[in-house]
Amino acid sequence: MPVKRDYYEVLGVSRNATADEIKKAYRRLARQYHPDVNSNNKEAEEIFKEINEAYEVLSDPRKRETYDRFGHQGLSGTYAPGTGFGFEGFGDVGGFGDIFDMFFGTGTRSETRRRSSSEPGADLQYEIEITLEEAAAGVEKQLRMARLERCEACHGAGFPPDSPPVTCNECRGTGQVEYRRATILGYVSSVSTCTRCRGTGQVITNVCRECGGQGRVRRSTERTIRIPAGIENGTTLRIRGEGDAGVRGGPPGDLYVLVYIKPHEIFRRQGDNIVVEVPVTYIQAALGATIEVPTLDGTAKLRIPPGTQPGDVFELEGRGMPNVNTGRRGAQQVIAKVTIPKNLTEKERELLEQLAALSGTRFTSGLNRLFRKQRRK
Repeated sequence: MPVKRDYYEVLGVSRNATADEIKKAYRRLARQYHPDVNSNNKEAEEIFKEINEAYEVLSDPRKRETYDRFGHQGLSGTYAPGTGFGFEGFGDVGGFGDIFDMFFGTGTRSETRRRSSSEPGADLQYEIEITLEEAAAGVEKQLRMARLERCEACHGAGFPPDSPPVTCNECRGTGQVEYRRATILGYVSSVSTCTRCRGTGQVITNVCRECGGQGRVRRSTERTIRIPAGIENGTTLRIRGEGDAGVRGGPPGDLYVLVYIKPHEIFRRQGDNIVVEVPVTYIQAALGATIEVPTLDGTAKLRIPPGTQPGDVFELEGRGMPNVNTGRRGAQQVIAKVTIPKNLTEKERELLEQLAALSGTRFTSGLNRLFRKQRRK
């Protein structure tokens, strides 16, 4: 059994990497090794599965904590605090015959086995782009994709229903061939996989014309993808069993959907909160006013107090993004952007000059205090 690589090594990040660093590393590697990009590269397909497995663990805080403490054994359930690691990892070793296989490539004659001709299907990855409003409300999107699906002509078997496989005459259906060779200790028997049937015990003499014996054909299909409310930009949704169909009846792969949220013209997201700048006139800021502000759900009224300063922040509770786990909505933070007019009418200038004259004593006394402090320095 191959030794699993360290998940941090797989993604190329350090052990103290942040969630964003892990997500960026995953997205970069997933695009590089995606099966659609490397259709004829079996090694790339295995690396892609390894990348997905590593990301599934390291992107989950609880799984990551368990992995950091106990490694791969902790995730497989073979570790019990206070008892050490068990031997569940040897579950595939069924007896002495398997031990002989491990060391000599042989087994007892009573335990010869057929190898399955089926293979699991590959995982698929696609991207979906949604708006911030759709992310806030949750949405269903139609995803059109090309994938390998079960051949209907042969029902995934790889051969016509009226022409089933025949027993391999080389191994007589066992999937293994026994050889005898002379040694200084006498004759030694060894068992190896049958090369004619590749260990399946059967030979397909008439393959399905529709799929060429693979049991699957490439088709274009549509799937409805349910995107939960509150999803964050760059989140990967895993949909089990919606990847490529397996070879000759093997289990299907999974579908991974990367969700991207378009940048909004006026709103900015900060966790579960939404931030927006709203223009406020200098008169509204000075006297106070009730203004109308845009929200993800439409508009809302907001009371700003007299003496509001540029950059003051006000909150509208429950008008932010819903939390994807709890459903509870954050707040909308409204930043006051006080606007000063550049062009004044004669009447406006006259009124402002009168205001300046009325406030002149206060302004002058304040400036005098400032000048006196400066001189003392």
